[in-house]
Order: sequence, then C-alpha cells, then structure tokens
Amino acid sequence: MKNIFKSLIYAPLTFRALTMSQSASAIEMNSAEEIVQKQLAAYNARDMDAFLATYADEVELFGFPNTPSAKGKDEMRKRYTVRFSDTLLHCVIVKRIVMGDTVIDHERIRVTLPEGPGVMEAIAIYEVEDGKIAKVTFISGKKTPGAKL
Repeated sequence: MKNIFKSLIYAPLTFRALTMSQSASAIEMNSAEEIVQKQLAAYNARDMDAFLATYADEVELFGFPNTPSAKGKDEMRKRYTVRFSDTLLHCVIVKRIVMGDTVIDHERIRVTLPEGPGVMEAIAIYEVEDGKIAKVTFISGKKTPGAKL
C-alpha cells in the first residue's frame, strides 16, 4: 500500500519533469520553424530583403536529390527577383514536419504558369544552421493551370 501512495505522490513530479524537458526541446525545434515561417511570410509579401535575411550568406539550393541550382544570396536574389515580380505569387503550407533543425514543407504556390494563372506544388526541405537557412532541397510537384489555392 505504501508503494501505491509513493507512486501517486511522485508520478505528478515525474510527469512535470518530462513536460519541462519536452518544452525545452520544443523551444529548440521551434527556432528552425520560426526562421522558415519568417521566410514564408517574406516570400508571400515579396519582400526580397526580409526573405534573404533568413538565409545564410553561402546558402545552397538543390533539386532533389542533390542537383545544385543556386549558391549564395546573390544567386538567390537573381532567381527570386523574377518570381517576386509575379503579382499572383502566394504560398500556403499543406503540411509541415519539423525535426530539430530540419523543416519539411509541402507547399502549394499560386503562380502565373505559361498557360496562365495556376498552382504548382513542391516539397521544400529546409536545413537551418546558426539561425539561418543553410540548405534547401526542392522536390517539384505537379503544375495545374487554372487551379486555385
């Protein structure tokens, strides 16, 4: 009977310690997610300076699995200047997975396709180091002319 009372007394303390430990872990994980979320907000606002501020100076962009497509903020600026000129541009996250310093987003992006307004899908794998996005790997999905977000 003593053991049951001991368990009842110590169980909440153990639970509280686990919860506090998990909260500390969640805070660390959220920092990568927060950086990626800031990047998304700047992307949707087409604010180039705020967008690039979330990236490391020597950021590397890849097409899946490892085809280099851009390196450094200067190349990114050139690449995204055209994209940001599209007045339809808007991205929504369908699903986000966060593990440590890696954030994986399933994205739906409203854009002007060669056929006209539409939506393209992509998966972006963001790797965050020292509070900046250091590497992004993209998996291109389907492009659907006429689709809406």
